[in-house]
Amino acid sequence: MSDLSVMTSAPPRPVDSRASAVLNALKTRAFSTPFDSVMTILFALLLAWMAVTAINWAFINAVWRAEDVDLCRESAGACWSVIDARHRLILFGLYPYELHWRSTLACVAIIVTVILSCLPVFWTLRRLSTLWIAGFGSYFLLMEGSLIGLQQVTTDQWGGLALTLFLFSSVVLIGMPMGLGLALARRSKLPVVSYGALLLIDFIRSLPLLTTLFTAAVVIPLLLPDWLQGDKIWRVILAFALFFACYQAEIFRGGFQAIPKGQEEAGRALGMSTLQILSKIVLPQVFRHALPSTINMVVVTFKETAIVIIIGFFDILASANAAFGTGQWAPYYMEVYVFVGLIYWLFIFSLGQYGEYLKRRMQISER
Repeated sequence: MSDLSVMTSAPPRPVDSRASAVLNALKTRAFSTPFDSVMTILFALLLAWMAVTAINWAFINAVWRAEDVDLCRESAGACWSVIDARHRLILFGLYPYELHWRSTLACVAIIVTVILSCLPVFWTLRRLSTLWIAGFGSYFLLMEGSLIGLQQVTTDQWGGLALTLFLFSSVVLIGMPMGLGLALARRSKLPVVSYGALLLIDFIRSLPLLTTLFTAAVVIPLLLPDWLQGDKIWRVILAFALFFACYQAEIFRGGFQAIPKGQEEAGRALGMSTLQILSKIVLPQVFRHALPSTINMVVVTFKETAIVIIIGFFDILASANAAFGTGQWAPYYMEVYVFVGLIYWLFIFSLGQYGEYLKRRMQISER
């Protein structure tokens, strides 16, 4: 009886907080032996020194205004004057200076379209289609101009961040349904369709992206008549989208293989049509299984847009090279590349975080 009273009166064990758990794990892994402790302290001091050096260079000793460029020669910090003076060239490329407001609105239209399409309220075929048609239509009308009575700006004058965003969004928008179509074609019971999709996917995946884009930009105009060539930018977008689609088709194929065949048989037993089974049972699970690899493919695609500099497009990286191409700004290429790197990091980090959000959301929906 006394034992029972002791047991009932004993206070419950305190639950370790998250901070305590982190400290215990750090103590176990980083300070378990004298050697580990010394290496941990040395590594921490190295990181602290690097952080202080970077802060001094980027902020404390930096020169910020374009008119203070002469101070950059005496300063030990970054010369952000080059960004103040040349940021329009980096962001808008060869687009006419007096029309940068149109390029700015076009970038805002694309970014808003991407952000809105990430919200669950727009996750229906009709809403997404309407949103992307409106977003891309706004971008093209603003950038080209002549269709709405503004001054025409041809695609060879598009550049900078505006062109990079357009290439990335176009490739993903066109390549995603194309990849799904190739994955479905590869699963077809018709040998001609199945093997045709297989040959196309393996052929495109065996080529480097640069070769595919070079063929679209340079080789195709040599083989086709003038009236059938089309604009260079659209040829490159379609070639890039096909390259993206072939890799994405393999990602979707892995999602299809993860679904038990019994689910399709159960759908047929309930009297569902093939289209209903595909849209209501199969595809939602395929997208869930393919999500991590799809997010990774989208991130890689955004980075690979820099390759278009080799085939003559004035994207953000080409604009960055032009920004320090003159003698006055040539010594400050590091600052330009840091600025461009931060832009890439901002978009890629946002895409990665959104992928993590989607994975958590789908894990909760499965419970």
